Amino acid sequence: MSMSTAEKDRVINELPKFYTADAAPRQASNFHPKTKDACSSGNTGNISLKVAKSIVVGDTAVGKTCLVNRYCRNLYDRDYKATIGVDFEVERFRILDQEFNMQIWDTAGQERFKCMAQSYYRGAHVIILVQWLEEALEQNTTTCPEIFLVGSKKDLCKSNEFSQMEMSALKVAEEINAEYWSVSSKSGENVKGLFRRLAAVTFEQAILRELETQGKRVGVQQIGSGGGLVLEKRRKEDDEKDRRRKPKCCSGGRGL
Repeated sequence: MSMSTAEKDRVINELPKFYTADAAPRQASNFHPKTKDACSSGNTGNISLKVAKSIVVGDTAVGKTCLVNRYCRNLYDRDYKATIGVDFEVERFRILDQEFNMQIWDTAGQERFKCMAQSYYRGAHVIILVQWLEEALEQNTTTCPEIFLVGSKKDLCKSNEFSQMEMSALKVAEEINAEYWSVSSKSGENVKGLFRRLAAVTFEQAILRELETQGKRVGVQQIGSGGGLVLEKRRKEDDEKDRRRKPKCCSGGRGL
């Protein structure tokens, strides 16, 4: 059975390229060898059962919902309704032949919903940023989420203004250690590339964390086994000392 275009877009076998090397904290041209080895050998733990969480944060009317709708539904609605609280979609990817699920949380941008939206920031693996970065990071002090700075209205930039806008965006991305993307939700330009990239980067980090956890477990087992061997060796040494002492004691007893 042939796959649809949308399904093909969610199959990733090579690490998608960044938008620009000038604002990409991760410069690797492909997946890490450890990631590939883990996937080819099936040593990925329970990655397929986990759901990675991405949150889209920013002020009202910056294009958050349009961005999500363009990717998830291939729709663009100029007359959108402001998000109340949060909406979310679930996208299913197949990366290096592994199932990987991504939640995309579209949070409200209006100031009156800001406190409500913050409650949905926790546990995020990816922050798709227009603004409000500080609040999002405060809720994710343990997960160290990936940060993507997105300019979502590329179609509105005049050619003579675009380069200046890009320079400003690249500077901000560098300051916050984010990967920068310029997209157009209206035309769809670079939208697929953005989401394929963030899914692949998030997947790889999940794999590497799983391998690190497995390594720690093995390390604990090895330490435990090593400790047991040391104790066993000491026990044998003590037994040998006792054996050597016993003849002397016995011969002394016979002499008396």
